[in-house]
Amino acid sequence: MKKPISFVMILAMATLLAAGCGSAIAGTTAATAVQSEAKAEPVELTVFAAASMTETLSEIQKMYGVVAPDVTLTFNFDSSGTLKTQIEEGADCDLFISAAQKQMNALDLTHTKNTDKLDLILPGSRVDLLENKVVLVVPEGNPAGIQSFEDVNTDAVSMIALGNTDVPVGQYSEEIFTKMGVWDGIQDKITFASNVKEVTTQVSEGVVDCGVVYATDAFSAELTPVAEAPADMLATPVVYPAAVIKSSKHAEAAQAFLDYLQTAACATVFEKVGFTINQ
Repeated sequence: MKKPISFVMILAMATLLAAGCGSAIAGTTAATAVQSEAKAEPVELTVFAAASMTETLSEIQKMYGVVAPDVTLTFNFDSSGTLKTQIEEGADCDLFISAAQKQMNALDLTHTKNTDKLDLILPGSRVDLLENKVVLVVPEGNPAGIQSFEDVNTDAVSMIALGNTDVPVGQYSEEIFTKMGVWDGIQDKITFASNVKEVTTQVSEGVVDCGVVYATDAFSAELTPVAEAPADMLATPVVYPAAVIKSSKHAEAAQAFLDYLQTAACATVFEKVGFTINQ
């Protein structure tokens, strides 16, 4: 009778030991997971982005706060020319999104048009993120009755708001009116703005008869586009390139955010205001 009792006791002890080991293993695994989470360091990313992305990136900022709660996004919105200059001068920037290729090319050593041989873009990170359209917009009610870009060179327009020539939207505007052969003739009508948001403000307030902006800014400012610049008026499409800055102290996190900007969730936000997603 002793043997069965001993066997039962041994079996019971083995069961208890196994349970104890299992609990210990589970506890260790849980502790490791907690420690891993505790090791996640908060990161602040500084993103320099074209002013025309203000509304979309502000919305995406809230979305990314759910996806990556340890990452804080700080935006610097301005004209791409101003942002490019700030980056050249050593401003703290992790990711740059330009409203034109020209400003990005000037920082990219691999590009043939980088005449200053600046090497500020992280190799392999550059992508063509979005495409926009250039449109002619008018104040509410269109008091001057403007219908086309051609009307700018008529008596219907006494004042037009355009971006400065160092601003992408201003460069596109100059290119359009130069191809039309009217650039020199409309100089007395132009009031220049430092970025596209200033153009939309002047049009919205009715201080000008019309202005040239991006389709997305027209949407955001609730302005009425009366004409879209034909493709043959522009030498290149209005493409927004993006790249991680080489000096970034958080290059991995910056690349992760850039990858997120290329997801379907962000595509919905961009397309809602009129951007086209580059494939």
